[in-house]
Amino acid sequence: MQEVNDRVQMLRKLMREQGIDAYLVPTADYHESEYVGEYFKCRHFLTGFTGTAGTAVITADKAGLWTDGRYFVQAESQLSGSCVRLFRMGDPGVPSIGEFLREEIPQGGVLGFDGRVVSDEVGRELLSALEDKQVSVSDSRDLVGEIWTERPPMSCEPVWILEERFAGMRTEDKLDCVRSVMREKGCDVHLMTMLDEIAWLFNLRGGDIVNNPVFLANAVISLDEATLYIQEKALLPDTGEYLNRLGVSVKPYGEFSQAAGKLAGRTILLERKKISFSICENLDETNRIVDAMNPCAVLKAVKNPVEIENMRRVHIKDGVAVTKFMYWLKHLSLTEDVTEMTAARKIESLRAEQEGYIGPSFVTIAAYRENAAMCHYHPSDEACSRLLPEGLLLVDSGGHYLDGTTDITRTYALGPVTQEEKEYFTIVSASMLKAGDMKFLYGCRGINLDYTIREAFWKRGLDFNHGTGHGVGFVSTVHERPNGIRWKVVPERQDSAVIEPGMICSDEPGLYFEGRFGVRTENMILCVPDEKNQYGQFLRFEFLTWAPIDLDAVDPQYMDENDIRRLNEYHREVYEKISPYLTEEEREWLKEATREISK
Repeated sequence: MQEVNDRVQMLRKLMREQGIDAYLVPTADYHESEYVGEYFKCRHFLTGFTGTAGTAVITADKAGLWTDGRYFVQAESQLSGSCVRLFRMGDPGVPSIGEFLREEIPQGGVLGFDGRVVSDEVGRELLSALEDKQVSVSDSRDLVGEIWTERPPMSCEPVWILEERFAGMRTEDKLDCVRSVMREKGCDVHLMTMLDEIAWLFNLRGGDIVNNPVFLANAVISLDEATLYIQEKALLPDTGEYLNRLGVSVKPYGEFSQAAGKLAGRTILLERKKISFSICENLDETNRIVDAMNPCAVLKAVKNPVEIENMRRVHIKDGVAVTKFMYWLKHLSLTEDVTEMTAARKIESLRAEQEGYIGPSFVTIAAYRENAAMCHYHPSDEACSRLLPEGLLLVDSGGHYLDGTTDITRTYALGPVTQEEKEYFTIVSASMLKAGDMKFLYGCRGINLDYTIREAFWKRGLDFNHGTGHGVGFVSTVHERPNGIRWKVVPERQDSAVIEPGMICSDEPGLYFEGRFGVRTENMILCVPDEKNQYGQFLRFEFLTWAPIDLDAVDPQYMDENDIRRLNEYHREVYEKISPYLTEEEREWLKEATREISK
């Protein structure tokens, strides 16, 4: 940890030279992406914490990291021995970043950050919280970048076209939809910086963020023109020709800020949560700003009929890979040197055998025993556990294919498991399957639905410290707003929208016991219409994910009749959908793995 301490001291030296009293280092790029490329991992470089969510704040004598419940165990471990203290967001008595800064920054002090990676909303909220202290902002320098002597270059991977037979909708029609929203809001310009939205709008994909098929770009959309600001080296010849045919102007990536600054007397649609502080500070005062969720965020969350059929098909392919992985795991001799990384590589290799496979949709979580208590743990060659013929292995994985994106978690018994492990495994799996029985009126949000999944936990005085489900993109980011399922309103997650037919969510309850074990079971679910009557339009969820739930870890005494019915019905469908793609030996095994159970 001395390396981390040395970096903090180097940053403090630059802060003193610049007269900065506190410096903020978020997990962000120039686009407010959830996951960022290697070039943008300043917070990781500074603190040593590798989680995908967290913000560091450094003052002259204190260093803190704020992160959420998914990463408490991981952050505690990775920060141990360093000068950086963990602040557990949401825990009683833990100050927010704004509250911490109010205490630590002196009257008339200076708050520093790289304004390109802090959203306008966050920057303004911090200034508002510090207003009575007359704090000023220094946002023009990336101080962490100045001490990062071996910083990797900015990614510039090839950008490719997602064909209409996969995307289901032409870019011209998507632009019409965006412009329709602009007109409704009285806007004549829309500034776009979110990478997944730009990729969706132009039916393009790339690889500038690991496991996210997006590319570095910004866009300016007017009522009659579209300009894409992109690294021109990333454009393949056919991609450039495609954009030219669409009438889309292509300009250098680095010119976007300057172009935005030249707008004057316009009514600009933008989202302060998702555009940088620097961009907004640069806008001419004659412009009128309409701050609203970007139109593409809502439009792309409701999958079109072609996307839906593609997603149904892709989950069969993915289910075949996951089922073959379970077969491999159950027939594996664990007397050999088999590790979490062995398992992670195996499941990826099985996906790679499927037609249209692009790559993982996130870093595979293969977590054995106590490692599974860390929700977002993932192994590496340098640090991973050996698998033994006992206990539980949690594998959370997914894939991008040309015809869709998947995300699935299964927990496997590698041999004998304790009665406690069986109890919690059974509760988690049975709760996940309740989504298949949900029926709800149109207008419900995830906050209305969460309790159905969480009920069995709360009745036992248990809980899990993450949402029940998140939206999932189509050949896009695996976490997609604005839909989700959670019982708390978490404004920064932006996932509390009305659940619409065509939206896809994950359904992933879990239980985690620090230092012992963790269990999670996850399917993806599609919202579809049900009956319509005098009370309104009813909706339900359709399972997209098809792979066995490990009966070796199920104990029916913890299930009621409906739990058992749901599990048996689900397993009948798993066998029907997956068995045609297996070998004879695998089919015989799957028949047993999906057998009916009873009390």
